[in-house]
Amino acid sequence: MEHEELPLTSPEHVLATLNPDGTRRWLAPRLAKGHFWKRRRILAYFLILLFNVLPWIQLAGKPAMFLDIVHRQFTFFGVTFQPTETVLVTTLFLSIFVSVFLATALFGRVWCGWACPQTVYLEFLYRPIERLAEGKWHSKGRDAIPPLRKFLKYALFLVVSVHLSHTFLAYFVGAKTVMQWSIHNPGDHFAGFVVVWGVALAMMFDFAVFREQMCTLACPYGRLQSALLDPNSIVIGYDAKRGEPRGKGKRGIEKTAALGDCVECKLCVAVCPTGIDIRDGLQMECVNCAECIDACDSVMERIGAPKGLIRYASENELAGKPRKRVRVRTVLYSVILTALLVAFVSLLSTRKDTLVDVLRIRNVPYMVLGDGSISNPVKLRIENRKEADRTYTIRMIDERFSTNPKVITKEVDSLGKAEVTFTVMAPQSVFSEGRTALEMIITDGAGLETHVERILLGPRKP
Repeated sequence: MEHEELPLTSPEHVLATLNPDGTRRWLAPRLAKGHFWKRRRILAYFLILLFNVLPWIQLAGKPAMFLDIVHRQFTFFGVTFQPTETVLVTTLFLSIFVSVFLATALFGRVWCGWACPQTVYLEFLYRPIERLAEGKWHSKGRDAIPPLRKFLKYALFLVVSVHLSHTFLAYFVGAKTVMQWSIHNPGDHFAGFVVVWGVALAMMFDFAVFREQMCTLACPYGRLQSALLDPNSIVIGYDAKRGEPRGKGKRGIEKTAALGDCVECKLCVAVCPTGIDIRDGLQMECVNCAECIDACDSVMERIGAPKGLIRYASENELAGKPRKRVRVRTVLYSVILTALLVAFVSLLSTRKDTLVDVLRIRNVPYMVLGDGSISNPVKLRIENRKEADRTYTIRMIDERFSTNPKVITKEVDSLGKAEVTFTVMAPQSVFSEGRTALEMIITDGAGLETHVERILLGPRKP
């Protein structure tokens, strides 16, 4: 007797986006237009607008944010950082990372639900387009959507993705350059053409297919929560003491005594963009978007119960314990962040407009001239960090040192670098143990002076 093969099923719930047989569970979350959703929408539209206009905002003749990878120059709101400013840039990015750690320790995964580009664009751009294109078929499942409606949805997705990819490229080559490339032959700028369509297709895959799985499977930040959160961190939680036992009995004045405030409507699950049930406790998939709070509060209003059955609170508060606002980790993060910000501001305020490096010359270290004087080659690299061309003049502080040529000048382009090589002559009397210090002053023509010291070699005295 042949046995009928049964599909494999998981004995327990594994992921909110997986069916028991391992197939993808496609989510179509409902909207709960409460006060949290309205605030998130305002912030999301502001962030989307900011992303689109930043490349067009000019400060000091350059975009407000310009990541010039070709020349390794990064401009942030009028300040251009050179590749030699590693410490300054590193301090800036470490400050950002520690800020995220501190915010997570205090307020949970609030970044994900309120400001992360994945959430902002998916929930406030792509999904609204999807609801508009699919119309009344949106809530009936993917298989019920007419092909023409699907085509319209993906066509609109592609238009939006191509626009966003052009804007993304503008951060690296400039908005005006992207505009010029858009109206010319793609073969003239093939690399940019490939970047635009590569980013557009990546966005299409992300926002049309991968979606919430970016947050639940791919993003490492969600998995960092276990190390960053503690029972005193603010998260979105369900008040089990008040809500249990669940049931659909009468509420309000005629409330059934044996039932809690949860009416088992499952609206909190229906609106969740990652498909979880917040009543099961804190979960890695929760992005703190507050959709379940808005949905639950609307139900509580209808049944005459107080709001806040699902709310922003710490695990200790939900368990009836006091919440500690000052903890070791928050103090530690705050101290580190303060130190980083002080260091960054200090480095930025003392940042020089000119950087001069003394380069080594692989050659004969010195020569003894016919008159007995010692000749040394000197090579400098001058970096101009100003948004203007400059002419630099190099002179020796000690008059016993002379140069060939007598007047050394070097023109350096705006935000550019240049090398200059010259010869320094000095009498043997200035050398002690075969060495002497050469002090130079490099002026930029605008009153700024840079002092540089170079060790010269010479013969040892008998």
